[in-house]
Amino acid sequence: MHRNLWLVVTVGFVVAVVAVVAAALVVPGEPERPGDGCPPRDTRVTAPYAITGYWVIPRADRCVTRRMVEAIHAIGGDTLITFGPRFSASPDPDGFTACRVDGVPCQEVPGIQVRHVYTYVTSEEFGKGMLRCPGIDRRVVSGERIFYRLTLAESCADPVHDLVLVSTDGDGIGVLMAEASAYGMTVFPGLPAAPQRVGKPWEPDLGHVDALNAFTARVLADYRQRFAARSAFGGVYQSFELAMRARSDRDPVIALYAAQHEVVAAALPGKKIVVSPYIDGRRGRGFPPEQVEEGLADIAGTRAGLPMAVAVQDGRGTGKVPVHGEHEGAVAVAARLVPVVGQVTNEQGYYGSTRDFMVAAARRVPDGVELWANIEGFEPTPAAGECGRVDPLPLRGRTTKARLDQQVMAVAPHSTKIISYGWDPFFTCQDGPGGPSLADVIAQGWQQPIIVSAHPKELNGRAGVQVEGYNLKGGTLRFGQAEVAQEWYAPGRLESAWAPYPPTGSPTAITATNGAGFTSTSPYVLQ
Repeated sequence: MHRNLWLVVTVGFVVAVVAVVAAALVVPGEPERPGDGCPPRDTRVTAPYAITGYWVIPRADRCVTRRMVEAIHAIGGDTLITFGPRFSASPDPDGFTACRVDGVPCQEVPGIQVRHVYTYVTSEEFGKGMLRCPGIDRRVVSGERIFYRLTLAESCADPVHDLVLVSTDGDGIGVLMAEASAYGMTVFPGLPAAPQRVGKPWEPDLGHVDALNAFTARVLADYRQRFAARSAFGGVYQSFELAMRARSDRDPVIALYAAQHEVVAAALPGKKIVVSPYIDGRRGRGFPPEQVEEGLADIAGTRAGLPMAVAVQDGRGTGKVPVHGEHEGAVAVAARLVPVVGQVTNEQGYYGSTRDFMVAAARRVPDGVELWANIEGFEPTPAAGECGRVDPLPLRGRTTKARLDQQVMAVAPHSTKIISYGWDPFFTCQDGPGGPSLADVIAQGWQQPIIVSAHPKELNGRAGVQVEGYNLKGGTLRFGQAEVAQEWYAPGRLESAWAPYPPTGSPTAITATNGAGFTSTSPYVLQ
């Protein structure tokens, strides 16, 4: 699911946020720079939605970054995550021909034996502390690109050196960290991603793990120095993916995690590591929900004493896991899932739903770990006339807010935070010129109630049903065809509401209409 670069059919940031309620006014953590050329910051949260974090692409342009951060913050986002670039063991001479020191290509150092040259294409500028060895470590500016040549040797006097050539177009990470601090948000920049095995790209090449860890230590030491005063710096994101299932004792991805997280613990004590493993419930290709508990324990075992957030990818965007109610096992899969599993029922195509996997994961969350949910904000394939991702493959399509609401319904009772992959292009692209983006639709409909759980409950000796969810205050609950006024409400991360209605014992669809007149986009079915 995760990629570093996207090509978008049509991209537009949120251009209209419905300011029905100016919720929380965040006091900026950084004053605006006089004359920075960007519009003034608007730190209001005007349309708080259930998703509170997004993967984003760092950009060196301060004004573009401010506009992006502001749009995410306005709809309730408080967390931003970036992917770490690939630490490549295969030199890329074409991408580094402009990197020359005194007329000599950067991969050559006169008088020094160079054993291996690694490459790293990123969107950040490093501090002066990265340049440890005079004459070897260099910062080179060539046109619009900046290059760094760094040695990984333990001592500058070593006779043999491994080099890393870094190419960047500006300080996207630094700009993102500054803007997020001003909006009171948290950033988790991606760790350098491990080289992949030739022929098995889903596995790291552990033959280069020592070099990766040496480079990771340098990058994190730079972060510690540059971002010490930035309130937004919350920790790092583990960029190499894995499935959250039972794994062998010698699993290479777990070995990578353990090694790289030890480096994080040494460099950034107390900072959080975010990991986002995927689940795959497809019969014959994936695994059942029963395996995720052991998978979660294996991942938690790599945290090296640091706090960890495990944000489980819900699988709906890739089509690896369906989102449906307990009563819908024998129902045909959603139309957008047919290209993935064919014309089958949910139980024929899958071992379980997103809810089943999240329930299993929540049964035993290890100490020091927070269970988050990463709901995939896209469709497995694009439909005609629909914007989305066109590069890299596979193609992905744009989804709807109603679909996102269903995903929230599946994960909210079992996770402490909901985040989403990914802001660009899926929440910002437009199906046509001037049309609303998905983020615009969220801003317009954020007050629509979302019921995430329901159960029978007596109140003052009267039979009724209590529901939990978002935007429930006031109004009515509809049970099938019966509409009943709410008689009790309690706020919270998940709000609660109660109405007198004796459960019938058969599946009952429940929707809510709140005091503002907004109605649920999807019913919750009480079994």
